[in-house]
Amino acid sequence: MAKKDNYFKTFCKVSRKFGSTFDREELLNLIVESAIDTMQGKAASLFLFDKKRDFFVKGAQKGLSRDYLHSKPIDARKVVQDIIHGGHIAVYDATTDPHVENHGAKRKEGIASILVVPILEEGRAIGILALYTATPRKFTKEEIEFLSALAEQGGIAIQRARLVRRIRENTRIFHDLAASINASLDIKKIMSIMSEDIAEAFDVKAVSIRLLDEDSRILTLVAHHGLSDEYLKKGPVSAEKSIAHALEGNPVVVQNAALDPGVQYRDEKKEEGIVSILCVPIKTRDKVVGVLRLYSGEERDFTEDEIMFATALAHQGGIAIRNASRYLRLKEDMEDLKEDMWSHRSWF
Repeated sequence: MAKKDNYFKTFCKVSRKFGSTFDREELLNLIVESAIDTMQGKAASLFLFDKKRDFFVKGAQKGLSRDYLHSKPIDARKVVQDIIHGGHIAVYDATTDPHVENHGAKRKEGIASILVVPILEEGRAIGILALYTATPRKFTKEEIEFLSALAEQGGIAIQRARLVRRIRENTRIFHDLAASINASLDIKKIMSIMSEDIAEAFDVKAVSIRLLDEDSRILTLVAHHGLSDEYLKKGPVSAEKSIAHALEGNPVVVQNAALDPGVQYRDEKKEEGIVSILCVPIKTRDKVVGVLRLYSGEERDFTEDEIMFATALAHQGGIAIRNASRYLRLKEDMEDLKEDMWSHRSWF
């Protein structure tokens, strides 16, 4: 009963902290410390999956030496497969068990047993929470469930921090874009800023913005970020052959550009390292005048929120184009007016 009381008190403490801060680092450190204190462990670590490097990096830790943490990166793919298969990994003797590596480092660190559980986000493993003990220990079902519940709290903390960061980043992008539109009528300059910000915000390989030439039906490049010069020299991009549905006014997601028959220059995209594409129309009023394209270097399911945000940014691009067009028309009208006034004066 005493152990259950400790579990309850721990969750109360974590819940109170969740209600008072959005600081991810502070919350993850609390989860690691709570695991050690409540389960009377030697140390604990929370690792997060780095998809670019394909291994786990330290998110928070307590009780482990610097030498041990830098002994060898954790192979993400293998660990995740093992954890998902069994729901957890429990190692009684970490210095001899063939399922774990670095026996010598664990012996030197004074680690006996290890319990590892996944940190999940929408059913996908994004990290692991590991508890280490100084003496050999067979973990009970209650202990495994408790550490798993703590890991779940870690997943929630990461989700909340990511949401707050996304809101702040989205707000910054809209602010920068609005400021650019107000400060300049240079479409290429505005679109260049826009493409760079979008690539960073969506964490994609590249972004391009193309406007439609109605006479030639060619999509002309006006701004890009992250694309090589070689790829940009591939040839004209046809409105009819290159993700044409986007010009009908709806966003289009291409899962694999190398295989999709609706994609132009498939071989060149494969060579460039482009896998998935999100293409959204740029409109002025109800007329499609171009496309905004986001290129991912890996197969990616763009979420509904991401598609909506990209569409909103494309809409802002349309506003910038409309403002610049109005200015040019006004400037032409003023020139025509001046010519008319001069011709009337010549009558006298």
